[in-house]
Amino acid sequence: MTSHQSHGERERLLEIDDVQLCVETFGDRADPAIVLVAGAAASMLWWDAELCERIAARGRFVVRYDHRDTGRSTSCPPGQPTYSFTDLTRDVLGIQDALGIERAHVVCQSMFGGAGLILGVDHPERVASLTFVSSSTGADDLPSPSSDLAMPAEPDTSDTAALVAYVVAGAKAYAGGSPYFDEAAIQALVERDVARARNYASTLVNHFAIELDGPARGGFGDIVAPTLVVHGDQDPLLPLPHGKALRDAIPGAELLVLEGAGHDLPKPLWDDFVPALVRHTRGGRP
Repeated sequence: MTSHQSHGERERLLEIDDVQLCVETFGDRADPAIVLVAGAAASMLWWDAELCERIAARGRFVVRYDHRDTGRSTSCPPGQPTYSFTDLTRDVLGIQDALGIERAHVVCQSMFGGAGLILGVDHPERVASLTFVSSSTGADDLPSPSSDLAMPAEPDTSDTAALVAYVVAGAKAYAGGSPYFDEAAIQALVERDVARARNYASTLVNHFAIELDGPARGGFGDIVAPTLVVHGDQDPLLPLPHGKALRDAIPGAELLVLEGAGHDLPKPLWDDFVPALVRHTRGGRP
């Protein structure tokens, strides 16, 4: 494993098993580590830097990173990912190894709650706690996504303005009519996201083309790490019963409902989320 500084002040490109992963850290390395795993098609930027700073200021070493096919990390051609869900989960362990983190508090968002499941079941010795944000068990009897989520056809990815507008429209739809949706802030984020990506055409499609394999050793009921489930009550993609099902499936899990949030973590609700996360990551199995 080798690393070198990349564009941002704290960003580094880590070479892990022939894959380049862009990683940024916040806070004191001696503090308990929190690794933030973004959702599908989301680079590290979707874990807002100010949110990371707030968590770090509460005595946590915060790690965010670009998944493969997002941001500055390794990219495959559009529609041709060469990795599985398990490979993306192993990326988390590779980052922990590279940063000298034996056990991390892992926070997983949306589709990549599946990474938390694999880590919690197959690699419990590496996980101090788990937090699932806007995620689901994937059970067949849970409510379907809102019909309001129908998206227009994907734009020509060489047309940057059209591409940004498309992603912003998607983010607005996923916010589920939340009063906290900040379109100007999301517009600025998406402009940065598109500009720094190796291949945004791959970002849009590749995570949805991978094999969704699961843990080798069991399911949600086999997770032993202390678990927090965080879910917006206006989530149009995975309505609140998904979060409740996740809490019920994991022994001892707790549920934090973010009132007024959709399938996101809007800034006005960080005052609810950050203290809950700090409390949750205080302990963990010895």
